[in-house]
Amino acid sequence: MTLRWGRLRCLGVLGSAALAATVALGGCSHAAASAGTASADTGTGSGQSLTLAQAQAAYTAWVTASTADAKQGLAVQELNIVADAQWSIDHAQYAAAHATGTPVTQYRYGTPAFYVPAQSSYPQWFVVDVPASPQTGSAAGSAVSTLMVFVHSSKTAPWTVDGSAALDQPLPSLARDSAGYAVSVSTTDQNLLVPPYIVGPTQAAVVDQGPTAPAAAILDSGPQTTALYSAQAALGTAATKAGLFYQWLLEGAAFAQWELRTADGGALVLYSMYLNTTTEHAGGATGSPIPVPAGFTPLFTAPNEVALHEVTANWTYEFAAIDPPGSAPGAKITVIGGTGSPTYGSAH
Repeated sequence: MTLRWGRLRCLGVLGSAALAATVALGGCSHAAASAGTASADTGTGSGQSLTLAQAQAAYTAWVTASTADAKQGLAVQELNIVADAQWSIDHAQYAAAHATGTPVTQYRYGTPAFYVPAQSSYPQWFVVDVPASPQTGSAAGSAVSTLMVFVHSSKTAPWTVDGSAALDQPLPSLARDSAGYAVSVSTTDQNLLVPPYIVGPTQAAVVDQGPTAPAAAILDSGPQTTALYSAQAALGTAATKAGLFYQWLLEGAAFAQWELRTADGGALVLYSMYLNTTTEHAGGATGSPIPVPAGFTPLFTAPNEVALHEVTANWTYEFAAIDPPGSAPGAKITVIGGTGSPTYGSAH
């Protein structure tokens, strides 16, 4: 592939010279996007602007509203109760459902676990770990443990889900203070393997360059890292055999990032990324129609677009990763889950 650096979304100081040479900065943190809120460790449950009971009530109300919106196909209502990466994903899914005349996927939720960080001002936020299973008619698919980030940006704003990540590995125990509140983490925490804002770029370096990338030395292999690289590399090989040029890039998205302390002193990091791909005839020449990736045709401006020059496709992802304590011998960052969906496509 041809490697392109991701767009620079936030400014900051890289945790090490080695990483600075191998990864580009991606994914703004919640602390950067919302200065002064939930950006540092908090060891007390006093003076809370959001109680555990209020978070539970907000979750219940959101699930009820979202389920009703999906059942009735109410895109406008649904898009009012999602934001950031989740808005991009839901918007595309509703658009595709409308274009194809198919129902919007509904979900059945199991018993949730709540992680509400200590905070004293807006925006308020919390994380829920809940089994979620897609509904197809009267049948439910397998339940998958899913992390959902809920945000209340102001007193008059609705609660929104700003991102969700289906887990393919267990969520480790998260720290709580004496009052039962989760513990937030600074995006620049130097006691972790890397500062949390470096987690996304580290993953991107491996997905873009493969297991030989320098960043692979501190990142575990898995479905969201080396396997994602292998899948893209295989598409590149197939394109080459068909006489086409293919390139891909995982890069940071301008959405908030969220961090919570794990019980062992590490951090759960939730962040958004874009996966951008381009398939084209060599040199941009005109040729036979280029196949369109599955799920993208309904997102085209015109359904009869034909790719005689190139196809561009964009996925929006929300990832969950564990950034271990810097003192842990031989520890690596582990991306424990991710959820992505086609969100933009074009054919020329």
